[in-house]
Amino acid sequence: MWKKHKWLIIAVLLLVIYVAPLFILGGNSHVRIHDNLDSNVTWYKMVLDSGDYTAKVGTANIDQIMDDSVPRDSFDSEFVGIDWLYMIFSTPIAFAVSQLITRVFAFLGLFLWARDYLIKDKKYLVPLYFVSLAFALTPFWPSGMLSTLGMPLALWAFLNIRNNKRRIWNVVILTLLPFYSSLILGFCFFLVMVGCIWLYDVIKKKQVNIRFLLSMVYMGLLYALVNYRFIYAMFLHPKPDSRSEFSLPDLSLLSSIRLSIKNFIVGHTHDQALAGFVILPILLLVLVLIIIKREWVKEKLFLWLFGFNLFLSFWYGFWWYRGWNWIKENVEIMRTFNFSRFHFLQPFLFYGLFAIAIVYLIKKGNWWRKLAYLAIVLQLVVVFANNSEIYYRTGNGSPSINQFYATEQFTEIKNYIGKPQSSYRVGSIGLHPSVSQENGFYTVDGYVNSYPLAYKRAFRKIIAGELDKSPVLEDYYDNWGNRCYLFSAELGKNYDFGKDSKKHIKKLDFNIDAFKAVGGEYILSAVPIDNASEIGLTFEKAFNNKASYWKIYLYKATN
Repeated sequence: MWKKHKWLIIAVLLLVIYVAPLFILGGNSHVRIHDNLDSNVTWYKMVLDSGDYTAKVGTANIDQIMDDSVPRDSFDSEFVGIDWLYMIFSTPIAFAVSQLITRVFAFLGLFLWARDYLIKDKKYLVPLYFVSLAFALTPFWPSGMLSTLGMPLALWAFLNIRNNKRRIWNVVILTLLPFYSSLILGFCFFLVMVGCIWLYDVIKKKQVNIRFLLSMVYMGLLYALVNYRFIYAMFLHPKPDSRSEFSLPDLSLLSSIRLSIKNFIVGHTHDQALAGFVILPILLLVLVLIIIKREWVKEKLFLWLFGFNLFLSFWYGFWWYRGWNWIKENVEIMRTFNFSRFHFLQPFLFYGLFAIAIVYLIKKGNWWRKLAYLAIVLQLVVVFANNSEIYYRTGNGSPSINQFYATEQFTEIKNYIGKPQSSYRVGSIGLHPSVSQENGFYTVDGYVNSYPLAYKRAFRKIIAGELDKSPVLEDYYDNWGNRCYLFSAELGKNYDFGKDSKKHIKKLDFNIDAFKAVGGEYILSAVPIDNASEIGLTFEKAFNNKASYWKIYLYKATN
């Protein structure tokens, strides 16, 4: 067995090694904070602890966040699988299990797609193992689950149905994926792509493949079921929410071109293919060779996928072009829904192209073959170097999960206040509100994708003086506002002031009456506020804990 499958076994072992630190270190592991620990990871706990996890649409708010103003329907439905992990396991273990699930099925999906529909010659299975491994180890938005990394597996199932390959696995894949991926952050765009393949068959080949069409409808209906809360909140909820004040794009033509090129080379924070270092140079080399040797007919699949991938970057860049604004001003969904996110298709397309390019070079033999294998090794080095434990511990110096959430320290704060946490609300300065929320505190602030517009405007009164001092923060809050934070112009868009920081807020311009009007009683600040007494805040105590990333200064609103 070892002799026959040794390369596959090695690839699987490397995958296990990659995710092992999450299981070994647990809460001491280092993971992404942005759009992860600062939001989604805490949302799971809040919703599960709320008592309204299965509440009917339109009937409940999550009491713990933003003065009981955020609807339950702003969060994932009870059918989303990652919630179940956080229901069963502690936060660090749930995160680790989710990573393992996602990367295993990413590996399997890209391999099956590449083996059956890109490289059909079984002589090249070994390089496909390691290209698939590299894809499976790419950084991805953790709460997206299989939203991007599950696409090749879904495409494999759809192409099987398209080609009349009747396998039970096709149905299993299309049935289960909607429960462990996001419709709005990946698969709605994927289904549009698959729909275009069906239309191509209808127009070009005169084939109306009913089974293929019904498979898309089936998966779409499952996504509608899983995401019924989002559909209600987006289309059926009558009250205006924070999204209705999203600003219109203002990029010039040249800026849109620059953004498109940057996206193609660097990618997006939620779907990093890490293609710029190794993959893209290899793709460009193969593209040049195809053109020089006039092999465009023989290599048309490569050319089509490359062109499509490039088009997706330009679609992304030009979605923010101000020339669209005349449409967006009159069609609300064009303003409130981000149609630029077709870029979520790019990671698996990059690795599909990489597989084709590697085999193309191997077939040429000699040093081209050596270059192909070197490229695979180098890409594996790239993805391993971006392992979260390496990237966030050494590259960014970020806190671990336990240091970030600082459970012991916040228990001390809770005990010092000495009242039921539901009887008062806190706000945070210089640290994310999610830290308080994870520790059971009820907050006036928070980070969510949608909340009532009335609360956004009421909260603005608290920070109006600080927004007046910072055009950047003013634009950030007024024209986006998903981070409903207690901003300070002196701190800017920085919410990670650790205990070693020497920063002070010299002059904080807060409306404490407005803070109290939304239920605020205490402020937890990561830095001292020098003029606290002048604005109606009384300093209570500083809390430091060796196991915490923070030093917390507790203030109470007094007048």
